Amino acid sequence: MRGRQRVSSREHILGHDKDENLASVRIPNAKPCWRRSLRHVIVASLSSFLYGYHIGVVNETLESISIDLGFSGNTMAEGLVVSICLGGAFVGSLFSGWIADGVGRRRSFQLCALPMIIGAGMSATAKTLWGMLLGRLFVGTGMGLGPPVAALYVAEVSPPAVRGAFGALTQIATCLGLMGSLFIGIPAKDIVGWWRICFWVSVIPATMLALFMEICAESPHWLFKRGRTIEAEASFEKLLGGVHVKPAMNELSKSDRGDGSDSVKLSELICGRYFRVMFIGSTLFALQQLSGINAVFYFSSTVFESFGVPSAIANTCVGVCNLLGSVVAMILMDKLGRKVLLLGSFLGMGLSMGVQVIAASSFASGFGSMYLSVGGMLLFVLSFAFGAGPVPCLIMSEILPSNIRAKAMAICLAVHWVINFFVGLFFLRLLELIGAQLLYSIFGFCCLIAVVFVKKNILETKGKSLQEIEIALLAQEAN
Repeated sequence: MRGRQRVSSREHILGHDKDENLASVRIPNAKPCWRRSLRHVIVASLSSFLYGYHIGVVNETLESISIDLGFSGNTMAEGLVVSICLGGAFVGSLFSGWIADGVGRRRSFQLCALPMIIGAGMSATAKTLWGMLLGRLFVGTGMGLGPPVAALYVAEVSPPAVRGAFGALTQIATCLGLMGSLFIGIPAKDIVGWWRICFWVSVIPATMLALFMEICAESPHWLFKRGRTIEAEASFEKLLGGVHVKPAMNELSKSDRGDGSDSVKLSELICGRYFRVMFIGSTLFALQQLSGINAVFYFSSTVFESFGVPSAIANTCVGVCNLLGSVVAMILMDKLGRKVLLLGSFLGMGLSMGVQVIAASSFASGFGSMYLSVGGMLLFVLSFAFGAGPVPCLIMSEILPSNIRAKAMAICLAVHWVINFFVGLFFLRLLELIGAQLLYSIFGFCCLIAVVFVKKNILETKGKSLQEIEIALLAQEAN
């Protein structure tokens, strides 16, 4: 009996250990529920909504603003109203990495909301051109701080299986912000002073971002790097669920071994060992802007009206195409992968600009020219939205090493804002000087360069954790 009991007890113990081993294998492979992290990503996406709103708010209202503030017909002043916030965005973006690493992702979102609230109020109450420019400058600093922090936060709180879809969700928020500003701005030409209401409306989502972020989870990656392990575990539990905390912490420790980002020098990012990944990120953002996409968003009303198309109809179509393309990106991001979407997107944009060139040439006239121009522009926006729009921020937040991620994103996006600024400032002037045909040819050529660049330099990251991507890149560099 005793022998049997000992054997029975031993078998019981071995069986129990076996079950535990099986459980330890199953738990890491089980996918965390995406619903837990979704609400945190939605709140973070409010910063992207504000970014889209402030990009588009001057589209319908620019004419009314210029008349009320006394600079109507001055294309340089109009271009400055559009692009001054991009100058502020450059400053905000440049310091975003240091802010995000210093105070954390949640507090960075709240700091992003503050200048947007102040700047929107200043713009809404402006009596002169200089008052408007100062308000737009304040708004721009918040615009510059928001996108890099949003890209970091979404990448760090999302389960790997849905990180692409959640990254595309921020682009959808940008589209909704852009569409919202266009729709709200429609009465601006008929109602005196309506443009001031358009600026006041943006205070609502900015306030929501500041308040709701107080109850959102902090990035466990940032907490872990700061040595706050217990808080990182609590954050993982809130984002992924209790059974996934230990596997997530074990994986996090593979690459994040306390080599804090404070030890990284600026020289290492610009011309040191991280030069290649910085070059890839900066070039990708530069090509995104040189494609001409923001010229379309800023001045679509002006371009369409030159063909006799009512701006309300044109902007509605632009907004719908942008939203539709972003939804397609969200569906396909984790299925086809980031690189495929980028290649298809830039190629489609290049072909669309080719259509625009034909529309502006002597081969097309009358209604044919109008249909080609409007159709080409809508196809351009659609192509942008399913790849070149959402992918660059997402893929850079994935391939950048954890110890430089925030600062490197800041510098890469600063390049984005510099080129965005000059495109917004000089687009109308260049349209007057060199004509639509040559200008669209330049944009199309940049799109084709982007196709070649993506093919040679961008790695696929779908379905991999941030730690797996970082380890794979380190191994590649070693080889």
